[in-house]
Amino acid sequence: VQLQASGGGLVQAGGSLRLSCAASGRTFSSYTMAWFRQAAGKERDFVSAIIWSGGNTVYADSVKGRFTISRDTAKNTTYLQMNSLKPEDTAVYYCAARPFRVVHRTARSYNYWGQGTQVTVSS
Repeated sequence: VQLQASGGGLVQAGGSLRLSCAASGRTFSSYTMAWFRQAAGKERDFVSAIIWSGGNTVYADSVKGRFTISRDTAKNTTYLQMNSLKPEDTAVYYCAARPFRVVHRTARSYNYWGQGTQVTVSS
């Protein structure tokens, strides 16, 4: 499984960005896809996840109501739409995948990782 994340950048507080994670190498019908983020000097934290088949979603409390995760099954791509961005959202964002239809919020539960994309929110 290969995951390729993109879409990061520099944005002012209150702005929006959309991250993409293109997946290849497998059929993902039994997978859960997730986004994590890691700020400088901190641990990698769960942001959101989606079960590929069915589209059930889970969010961290810190992003609920501002971020939306979705997937395009035809393109094998997962998206993270981030609105009302705050400086505390600044981090490297990683997409991840696990071959189970159950969401876990711990990074060690995910088998495959993308390379990360930097999101910087200025105040």
